[in-house]
Amino acid sequence: MGYAELSPEELLGLGFAAPGVTEDAWSVRWDAAVPAAAALWATTPPTVDFRTSGSTGPSRSRRRLRENLWLEAGMLADLVAPDGPEAAVCFAPPTHVYGALASVLVPARLGIPAWYRPTFFGAMPEVGRGRVLVVATPWIFTLLLQHLDWVRGLEHVTVLYSSAVLPAAAGEFLAEAGPERTRIVEVLGSTEAGGIAFRQWRAGTPPAWTLFPDVAFAGGPGEGPDDEVPLVVSSPRLAFEPGRPPPATWETDDRVVPLDGRTFRLVGRAGRLVKVNGRRINLDEAEHSVRAALECADLALVPIFDRMIGEHVELLVVLRDGTVLSDLDLPAAFARLGVRPKSVRVVPRIDRSPLGKLRHGQAPETDDAEVGTR
Repeated sequence: MGYAELSPEELLGLGFAAPGVTEDAWSVRWDAAVPAAAALWATTPPTVDFRTSGSTGPSRSRRRLRENLWLEAGMLADLVAPDGPEAAVCFAPPTHVYGALASVLVPARLGIPAWYRPTFFGAMPEVGRGRVLVVATPWIFTLLLQHLDWVRGLEHVTVLYSSAVLPAAAGEFLAEAGPERTRIVEVLGSTEAGGIAFRQWRAGTPPAWTLFPDVAFAGGPGEGPDDEVPLVVSSPRLAFEPGRPPPATWETDDRVVPLDGRTFRLVGRAGRLVKVNGRRINLDEAEHSVRAALECADLALVPIFDRMIGEHVELLVVLRDGTVLSDLDLPAAFARLGVRPKSVRVVPRIDRSPLGKLRHGQAPETDDAEVGTR
C-alpha cells in the first residue's frame, strides 16, 4: 500500500472530512514540521462540525471549538506519552471526532510521524521506529493478531481505542504480544461530549473508568451504592448544535455505577441492555462472545419486543459467500449468549458506523435466500 506524504498544512487544509483525508492512505511528518498548533490555527476554522454516529438516534451535527480539540488531543497525548511512542499508525477515520483527535491531532501533539490507512487489508507500514502508537477501531485487534511478526518486531505498542465495546480480540492481542510489549489506553466518549473517561491496562480484567480532569459527574446519585444511574457529565469541552450555546451538562446513553467522585463501573448503553427471562444481557458484549462461535461475515444482536415476556433478542447474520445458515454452529452461539434468541435472520448487510457501532433503528431487509427462526 502506498502512502501519500502530506505536510501538516496540506493535511489540515483539506479538512477532517475530506475524501483525501478519510479515504486515502497518507503519512505526515509531525516531527519535522512547523509547530503543530500554528499549523492548526492557520488552516482550521474556529469551529469544526462532526456528525454523531447514529447509534442512539438519527445522525446530527455537533460543533466543537478548535481550541477544545487541541486541548483534548493534549490530554489524550498525555495518556500515551509515558510509553514514549516514536511513530503512530492510525486507522480511525478523521471524519469522526475520535479519528480527528487520535489519528491527526494526537500525533501532532506528540511530534511524531503518523501513517493513516482506511482499509483493514494489507501489510502494516514500515515505520522505522521501535515504539509505536496504534490508533484502533474494533477490527484492528484482529489485524494486529494477523500481523504479530510486525508487533513482535517492535519494542513497544500502545493501542489507543475509543469506539464500540472493546472486542474479545483485544485480550487475545495482549496475551499473544505480551504485557511487557503492549498496553491498551481506552477512552469513553461521544461526539456530543468528547472524551469523558479513560482506563489503561496491560493484562487481566480492565480497571474502572476514571473521569478526565476537566469532567465531573452532574447527575443524581442512586439510592444505594451499587445502583445504576445514567452517566450525566459537565465539561468545558461539550459540543453544541450550530446556532446554539454549549449545554451546561450532557446525559449520555450509558448506564454506570459510580464508585467514588471520579471513577465508575460501566454497565452498558441503555438501548443495548435487555432482560430476557430474568437474565440481564449487554448486547454489545454479547455480540463479541457470539461472534467467536459463528463463522460468518458479520452479525448483530438487536432488542425486540415479545408479547409474552416483554424484552427479547433477535440475531442478524451476514453469511460468508458459499455458506448457508445451517453451516453455522448456532447452538454454540446460543450457549454463549445464555438465552435462545426469539429469531435468527439472514440479512445482506448490517448498518454500522465507521467506528463499528450498530446504527440506531437497525432493520435490514431479510435476504430471500434463507431465514432461521426459533
